[in-house]
Amino acid sequence: MVGDVAEGGGNMKPKSAMDRTYEFDLIVIGGGSGGYSAARTALEAGLRVAVVDGAERLGGLCILRGCMPTKTLLHTADVLHTARHHAAELGLEIPRAGFDWKKVYRRKDELVADWADYRAGQLEDGRLHLVRGTARFTDPHTIRFDDGETLTAAHFVVATGSRVSPPPLEALKGIGCINSDDALRMERPPESMIVLGGGAVALELAQFFARMDVKVTVIQRSGHVLSSFDADAAEVVETVFRKEGIEVFTGTRLLDATAGNEGRTVTFEQDGVTRTVTAETVLNALGRSPATAGLGLEEAGVETDRAGRIVTNERQQTSAPHIYAAGDCCGPHEIVHLAVNQGEVAAQNIIGEGRPREMEMDYRLLISVVFTEPQVATVGLTEKECGERGIPYLADSYPFGDHGKSVIFSATDGFVKMIAHAETGEILGACCAGPHGGELIHEVMVAMHARMTVHDFALLPHYHPTLAEIWTYPAEDLAERIGRA
Repeated sequence: MVGDVAEGGGNMKPKSAMDRTYEFDLIVIGGGSGGYSAARTALEAGLRVAVVDGAERLGGLCILRGCMPTKTLLHTADVLHTARHHAAELGLEIPRAGFDWKKVYRRKDELVADWADYRAGQLEDGRLHLVRGTARFTDPHTIRFDDGETLTAAHFVVATGSRVSPPPLEALKGIGCINSDDALRMERPPESMIVLGGGAVALELAQFFARMDVKVTVIQRSGHVLSSFDADAAEVVETVFRKEGIEVFTGTRLLDATAGNEGRTVTFEQDGVTRTVTAETVLNALGRSPATAGLGLEEAGVETDRAGRIVTNERQQTSAPHIYAAGDCCGPHEIVHLAVNQGEVAAQNIIGEGRPREMEMDYRLLISVVFTEPQVATVGLTEKECGERGIPYLADSYPFGDHGKSVIFSATDGFVKMIAHAETGEILGACCAGPHGGELIHEVMVAMHARMTVHDFALLPHYHPTLAEIWTYPAEDLAERIGRA
């Protein structure tokens, strides 16, 4: 068999009546967050489980090249920025705040290694059959490896994740762009960088490099960065970026890209004017695509959409009833906790023997967080989405600049906003563009889970002084505007 194999799980007696003509009850393709979640859930039910992972290193995107390494670097940059720009106003004397690039990246690598080793240990502890290799379907119940070996299973979960999307402009392919994976392996900071894109990955890396003394320019196609958020939240980020010396161009159209002695030049159009920007490095941060190419899904009868995303129903079941999918390869959102939940649901439906368990993820409670400073976080519907769906709503906001605890923190950029149904007062969504937004948004998520109204929320006691109490102000105003039904 291709790669290293850890034997285990084959002598377990499955609690469900699986077809014993196959080598395994379940084969999971991909050992990241979604895949491991499916494998663990099936193992706990006593199924014979194999996990196939052909990546160079076990751990999955989040641990190796996504959430954890980027947030480690962002925290370092945040501390550096605070020391440089807020020490004096706090009465602190810090003559010089510098950094050692190699040590910064070494700490990131050490933490990633710890997390990756833990995940590898879970996959290699003998409970399941682990195959380190790349496989593709040859028929609905068989996968074949590069060396010709095969495995069969009654069921499959495809959890292969995503990969960096190729540049949208042909000229960009020839100038040596880097991607987010490359950015996490840099041996030194470049003098200057052009960041293509205005989503979470683009903005987080842009601010990290800018705070590490790199001259950064952001070029975004849409009229604002964070195009899926309401414009008021995007404007907070753009304002802070420009204040920190980051050039931000929005509403653009890429035209050309060249490489020369002075660096890499990107040409684009904005408001009918052709502009050029030159930098040492160009970071392509224009999104990721499902990693489904080469899996032989057509041989298994699994349908994909035009983007290559596996089509699933609410039970994570594909067009081939015995094959399921979880995580970035099927979407609809590239979020780790959603991938974990999808993996659990897929496995439980396989275990269920004809008693399907529908997806328990309540999409009303979908949270999105961008870990810039200030952070931007949303839950539920935005104002834009309420308008598009014809939902009668009211929104109210309150600025961090007028909030005691955030003033103490010198974190006065941004606001919180709460959105409620104009007739019933039920909380429909919220946005936090400000300090610790990714933490604060969870309070409103819990309230929405309980289907609370703004009247209910306004009655909740909040300790003073805390950042969390800022939510009471828009809740109280909305409650007064809507009135008691």
